[in-house]
Amino acid sequence: MRNTTAMTATILLLAACGGSSPDAPVVAAPPDSQLTDPAMEAAAATFAGAAFAPTGGPPALPNLVPTQNDSGFAATFSMTGVIDRTGPFFQSLGVNGRSCSSCHIQGEGWSITPGGVQARFERTKGTDPIFRTVDGSNSPVADVSTVEARRSAYSMLLNKGLIRVGIGIPDGAEFELVAVDDPYGFASAKELSLFRRPLPSANIKYLSTVMWDGRETFKDPSSLDCTFGTTACFASLHFSLDSQSSSATRDHAQATQPLTAEQRKAIIDFQTGLFTAQVFDRNAGHLTVQDARGGPVALSNETFYFGINDTLAGDYRSRAPFTPTVMTAYDAWANAQPDPGFSDPKVGARVAAARRAVQRGQALFNSKPIQIRGVSGLNDDLNIETIPGTCTTCHNSPNIGHHSVPLPINIGVSDAARRTPDMPLYTLRNKTSGETMQTTDPGRALMTGKWNDIGRFKGPILRALAGRAPYFHNGMAKDLAEAVDFYDTRFEIGFTADEKADLVAFLRTL
Repeated sequence: MRNTTAMTATILLLAACGGSSPDAPVVAAPPDSQLTDPAMEAAAATFAGAAFAPTGGPPALPNLVPTQNDSGFAATFSMTGVIDRTGPFFQSLGVNGRSCSSCHIQGEGWSITPGGVQARFERTKGTDPIFRTVDGSNSPVADVSTVEARRSAYSMLLNKGLIRVGIGIPDGAEFELVAVDDPYGFASAKELSLFRRPLPSANIKYLSTVMWDGRETFKDPSSLDCTFGTTACFASLHFSLDSQSSSATRDHAQATQPLTAEQRKAIIDFQTGLFTAQVFDRNAGHLTVQDARGGPVALSNETFYFGINDTLAGDYRSRAPFTPTVMTAYDAWANAQPDPGFSDPKVGARVAAARRAVQRGQALFNSKPIQIRGVSGLNDDLNIETIPGTCTTCHNSPNIGHHSVPLPINIGVSDAARRTPDMPLYTLRNKTSGETMQTTDPGRALMTGKWNDIGRFKGPILRALAGRAPYFHNGMAKDLAEAVDFYDTRFEIGFTADEKADLVAFLRTL
């Protein structure tokens, strides 16, 4: 008890310091190498054992403790002052040893990554609680009797960080399943196997839709959060998260008893108080210098409400028209000059150029023209063949990057043409027209039963991206460059090589 008290006191003292300062020395040696921050390196190493583990370690972690990723460092800021690891979020509340944190790791962007999952597999020979056949294996009846059998059974989790979600075609659906090509021999109309990435459990204070398919976002006719000009009104985020915490514990942790009201509240309070973002970039350095507004503290102060800067109706509260200038954190870097903190002028010049590239990428995100065609949920619902837009047409929440009202759309991620051999393929037939469609995941349609909803998903929040590859609901883009390539090809945007590099540089800093 004495040791725990002493450790807690030490952590609280560290938290009060606020983590590594933007004015801390940044080192790059030799001059053409990537940047580093010795203080951040040391802090990240000190706390990595806990930050990259589901449970265990100290009872709390300091606010803003850095966690290393391929692009630099991310950090998490909690409104409570520390990352408390003693609550029900980190407790096993079912029968299979899992906790919420089994699939939501601080050091992995509060999601999971293939590298992190693989490390757990090697450390435990595939017996860590994340490796459970209920949803971790490619099939719930997979052979997991040996280490090699487990390596095969959990290949989607190991290779892409994908959880298997089992959902059947709803009664009364406008479509039926007429063919299944499941490489794992399990899926049927009763339970399709849908492989999806766990969404981050931080920054959720800003959510407009809970879950990729919106299944934990509920209608409420008494709510004031209504899509403009319609009677589609939605329950509060707290109500949705209350349901989601119960469903996740029941389905993923296989709980036999429902969560108590106190447990649900503790989980919700913990998650809605968490904000995570990149704080240091290997090329641009600290993301709060020279008046930049990167990092989780600035993120925690962003304004968000239902319908802010809505693309179709304008801002629901101010009634200002939609503005595509959504991302502004790096405006100050438009004319970034060498930082006098660098003793080597060549390094200073290189870092200044990297900061200008980040700002150019931000400007591209806001303003690069995109001719939006063939997007179910937009073009068909609006009956407009071509919608002139930008990235922010769909990612319209200021400095957060998702849609500010529920808007499930189909941009083609689950189309048969993009199917990889490890994914099941489903052939669906419209009961009225006889039309058929092939998809690896029907998405929202499995909630509504509507033909037009096939392949529709929400767009996620675009913060702390660098630490949680791969991207899209099915992990089809291994890195941010592949994600940008997808959009460039899908919408025939015509990015130049330099524009792609700038856009990736910007996305890495979020």
